[in-house]
Amino acid sequence: MVKSSVRTSAKKFVVLAQKKEIGEAEAALRDMVKKIDTAARKGIIKKNAAARKKSRMQRLFNSIKAAQ
Repeated sequence: MVKSSVRTSAKKFVVLAQKKEIGEAEAALRDMVKKIDTAARKGIIKKNAAARKKSRMQRLFNSIKAAQ
């Protein structure tokens, strides 16, 4: 359940980021990071995979925020 929740929240964030909706994307990013951390703590995804996903999403957010 948590793994699909991580995927869903990641997709939601990427869509908002592509639409360049900064405020909503930031909220979606926070939600996604919380779900990723929960999944990593429970052992559903590995610690390094969680860190990699969070890093990539944060980099995407920073790039759209800088372009604004």
